[in-house]
Parts: sequence; structure tokens; C-alpha cells
Amino acid sequence: NDKVQLATLERYYQLQQAKQLMLAGATLADPQRIDVRGDVQIEGEVFIDINVIFEGKVTLQSGVHIGANCIIKDATIGANSLIKANSMVEQSLVAENCEVGPYARLRPGTELSDSAKIGNFVETKKAIVGEGSKINHLSYVGDAELGTNVNVGAGTITCNYDGINKFVTEIDDGVFVGSNTSLVAPIKIGKDSTIGAGSIITKD
Repeated sequence: NDKVQLATLERYYQLQQAKQLMLAGATLADPQRIDVRGDVQIEGEVFIDINVIFEGKVTLQSGVHIGANCIIKDATIGANSLIKANSMVEQSLVAENCEVGPYARLRPGTELSDSAKIGNFVETKKAIVGEGSKINHLSYVGDAELGTNVNVGAGTITCNYDGINKFVTEIDDGVFVGSNTSLVAPIKIGKDSTIGAGSIITKD
């Protein structure tokens, strides 16, 4: 009948949700500090740290580790992947053996292939990241397609918006992008290319 009773009811409901996750194979650091605001499917043993929020439809495959203070929304996290603390994953697909975070943000349309790495203070949007590719530090990668074993240096951005339209950046297998590089889309970076730090790339 009042806000206090509503909060009490919500905590009771969330504890029931936590119990269901534990019965399905989840280890919860603290069952009192988790919020399930949708449907969470557990496919094997997983670990979920404190203050994690799940929204929409979420699937966690075997061996997944979710760090503290993460928000996971409408996403699938593949087997043995690690989502480190304070990260957001929304409408994205994370394959097996990936690492995300800490302080990373995967926006809608992001797809990580096996063993991909997204590091601290990295934001992606509609980005396909190939197997073994890494975007480890302080970068924005949007409307992009990365091949396998690509290394994107710290501070790199894909300049995907000209004020009217969005454009795609294509980065082929084995490319090394130096720190503080701006890739002005639409652009294609060919296989095994190396881009020096501080470059502004406007041509294929």
C-alpha cells in the first residue's frame, strides 16, 4: 500500500529470482544484490558478482564470469567469457573465451567472435569484431567490421558520422592500428596493414 511495502515485495521477488539462478548453476557472490528484470537463461556453471542487473532476454553459457556492477541487456554471453566490472552489454553477442572491460560499453549490434578482447573505456556500436582481435584501451569503434587478429591501439576512433549519414569502416585480417588514429569512413584497411600512431586515414 506504500513505497516501503513495494520495496519489500520487490526484494522478496528478486530473492526468488536469485534462487532460480542458483538452482540452474549460477554462483552468486551475494543473492541479495542482484536484479533480474527479464528472462535469464543459465547454460551451465557461471559466476555472477554483486550489483549485476539483467534486463530483457539474457543467455549465459557455461563458464561465464560476470564482474561487479555490470548491466547486461538482451545479450548472449558465450562459454568461458569474462565480463569485467562496471561494463554494459546491450543487444550484443559475445562469443566464447572473450574478455570485456572493465568499464566497457557494447552498444546494440556488437558481435564479438571467439577470443576477442574489448578493454577499459572502449565503446562499440554495430561492430563485428573478428576472432582474436583486440580493442584494448580508450577507443570508439562504430559501424565497423574487423577481421581476425586485428589490434586497435589506444585512443583510436572510427569517424563513422559526417553529420547526416553513417558509414562503415572495414579492417581486414592482421591489421595493426597505432594509438590515437582516426579512421574516416567509408574506408577499407587491407590485410596485414600497419598504421602509425596519430594518423588520420581518409583513403583506402
